[in-house]
Amino acid sequence: MSVTLATDEGDIKIELFCDLAPKACENFLALCASDYYNGCVFHRNIKGFMVQTGDPAATGKGGASIWGRRFEDEFHHSLKHNTRGIVSMANSGENTNGSQFFITYSKQQQLDMKYTVFGKVIDGWETLDSLEKLQVNDKFKPMKDILINNVTIHANPIADGD
Repeated sequence: MSVTLATDEGDIKIELFCDLAPKACENFLALCASDYYNGCVFHRNIKGFMVQTGDPAATGKGGASIWGRRFEDEFHHSLKHNTRGIVSMANSGENTNGSQFFITYSKQQQLDMKYTVFGKVIDGWETLDSLEKLQVNDKFKPMKDILINNVTIHANPIADGD
């Protein structure tokens, strides 16, 4: 199961861990399928750490899950922030997942068991490299808006199972 984020900097293909993070993946796939992420900017970008998106308001404070409420964390011992390209739900504390997500630029073990890992980058490394090199302001917001233009779902076992 994978999706491709088509961004202003290029494409990023992400493999999703639907078996180990089913709610996060269901939410992410449904948001992708409804074009929710189209036009979202990468609103937080910290070199060597991560890049974050998924807030249609571009403030880093917005976004909603498909259920209209925050949803619970899903942790699995095998899902770690152990390398570049890990995709996780952003949150503001325990069980506060919505629509925002981030992609790591490096190993970030301090995030393990605090943020739901639901995927990993499998292609588009040059795009991730380009994102990491973007100039940012003192609040880590890129100086120019970089958008997710659209998302392609390559296989959707959630929909196929219905």
